Amino acid sequence: MKYMVIVKANDESEAGVMPTEQELAEMTAYNEELAAAGVMVDGNGLLDSRFGARVKFTGRGETTVVDGPFTETKELVAGYWILEVASRDEAIGWARRIPFQSGEVEIRKVAEEADFGENFTPELREAERRMREQIAEQHGG
Repeated sequence: MKYMVIVKANDESEAGVMPTEQELAEMTAYNEELAAAGVMVDGNGLLDSRFGARVKFTGRGETTVVDGPFTETKELVAGYWILEVASRDEAIGWARRIPFQSGEVEIRKVAEEADFGENFTPELREAERRMREQIAEQHGG
């Protein structure tokens, strides 16, 4: 099963403060450990919200775009990992090893086919499979 480990933003990350060489070295070593264990599917840091936008949906087909930066830092994401692990406890174990001095991460299970029940019909499952194959071909996966 897959879990997303979401790195919460803080005042420093929202101010665009980049990690030090030492912090980058520690994070690289951690990521190499995840990769060597075969659990890391993906992971990246995100630039601060001034480079982002929000799209708000207010009705069928109606949208409003709000450019960053955004004020509620505690609600923002500064980075993520996607881990393929056997359990929530294993995801927590890996998260506890992140080389942060302070901060917070949130761990969320990635939805799987079975989580959608009968609404995810065989036809929709097949369409999903084709779409994922197309994405893999487009991105060399």
